[in-house]
Amino acid sequence: MPTYQYACTAPECGNKFELVQTFTDPSASECPVCAGPVRKVFSAVGVVFKGSGFYRTDSRSSGSASEGSSSEGSAKSEGSAKSDGSAKSGEQSKSSSV
Repeated sequence: MPTYQYACTAPECGNKFELVQTFTDPSASECPVCAGPVRKVFSAVGVVFKGSGFYRTDSRSSGSASEGSSSEGSAKSEGSAKSDGSAKSGEQSKSSSV
């Protein structure tokens, strides 16, 4: 069960207290010391996400998914054509010099 922090809003009291409540319990409405109104105190949650998959750069590039895949696909096909052509010309030059 979670622990909730409350603070009395009456300036003369200033009482701060904690209550252990379930999620379905109603929140506290009065101070146990002066019976004045209270407010719920929120604080930062200490959660740290470690590992891969938690950063924006882990899942995709800066461009949109449809643009990135089409430009990458054409670049890959051009690169493979260039590498195939250069390998063939290199083989031909070796065979002609022998």
